[in-house]
Amino acid sequence: MEAAAPHHPASKTFLSRIGAALRTETGLVRLALGLVALHVADDNFLQPQPGTSAGDHLAGGLVQTGLFVLAAWLYPRFRPGVRASLAIGFGLFTIVMGIGEAGYYTRENGPSGDDYTGLLAIPFGFLLVGVGLVTLWRSRRGGSVIRRYLRRAALAFGAFVVLAFGLYPLAEAYVVTHSARAYVPTPQLGTAFEEVSFTTSDGLRLEGWYVPSKNGAAVISFPGRKGPQKAARMLAGHGYGVLLFDRRGEGESEGDPNAFGWRGTRDVSAAVAYLHSRPDVDPDRIGGVGLSVGGEVMLQAAAETDDLKAIVSEGAGVRSVREAVHASGGDKVIFTVIFGVATLGTTVFTSDLPPPGLNDLSAEISEPLFVIYSDPGAGGETLSRQYYDAATGPKEVWEAPGGHTGAIDAAPEEYERRVVAFFDKSLLGGE
Repeated sequence: MEAAAPHHPASKTFLSRIGAALRTETGLVRLALGLVALHVADDNFLQPQPGTSAGDHLAGGLVQTGLFVLAAWLYPRFRPGVRASLAIGFGLFTIVMGIGEAGYYTRENGPSGDDYTGLLAIPFGFLLVGVGLVTLWRSRRGGSVIRRYLRRAALAFGAFVVLAFGLYPLAEAYVVTHSARAYVPTPQLGTAFEEVSFTTSDGLRLEGWYVPSKNGAAVISFPGRKGPQKAARMLAGHGYGVLLFDRRGEGESEGDPNAFGWRGTRDVSAAVAYLHSRPDVDPDRIGGVGLSVGGEVMLQAAAETDDLKAIVSEGAGVRSVREAVHASGGDKVIFTVIFGVATLGTTVFTSDLPPPGLNDLSAEISEPLFVIYSDPGAGGETLSRQYYDAATGPKEVWEAPGGHTGAIDAAPEEYERRVVAFFDKSLLGGE
């Protein structure tokens, strides 16, 4: 009697094939890229930020997921050097992606939502880097000592250029559009305040503090509830109502974060609408003070609406390539390249287009404007002088000491005198 052939279940055959694939370079890379694509889909479509939906991230989420899937499909078709570069590049980006978002929020509040797939992506980022390094080592070529060292020097230089002008701004764009302050800071306003909330035009609930006005005027101190507290405390001491709030995606507020402030004017407009509802505030006596990216958002808000009757913009600089192209000297080329990549990345990560350039917007400002900047500052801050020159209404400028937004600490008395006098004149009609 003939013996029966052994039976191999299809599942066993399938698992054996997977095991065999994972023992290969391509199999490991595809596994890692697939898991990173899973996190991207989780972040954009399955568990988006509170107040947002999958539809808000449709374009960018599909582009990101598609790039990882495409890289996995094309990987074995490239030469070893290209494969190694792809694996290392994607690996470094994945590590930043996982640590900068999931790692940060896990450290601050414990893991939740898409943090689990984000944390899972971190070791697979290291796996990609490891595979890339091994592939690079195995593909090393022979030849004379001079040729080997010249080739290594060229590779090192190329890697530096790609890291500095490509991967770094792209990774930064990811981090600033996916993580923001995860806690509410301790209030140090020096006076009583109210817990308040209001809703933006795109349906996001923002949380903040409000110090009631004693003189009928109020100032929005922006962005957030941490950095602007010193200016808020100073203005409250002079009788001004002051509103501070977590911008979208920050603290207790809903939405996706974006440290470049591309949708910040929607938050400011909602804050103005809230102040209009306050019985202690005259709607014709509302101003704003913005620090750093807040100064950039205030410039745009002043250009697009006349609801803000006086604006202090401190430390405004570059928020996209549209400002970077106006930098001067040697900074122009570097800023344009770096912010060009960062702008492209931010556009993809947020499914949003960059706002108009501040040079053009500043030419539309007719309300009183006070520009404060330092030289040297940070992030293209010297462009603030161009924004001041372009404004057409009443304006003042101060090249202040202390570095980026540091004038209130470096020259507190002069800062208070200048800023309070500006608001007294513009909002209260004082001299």
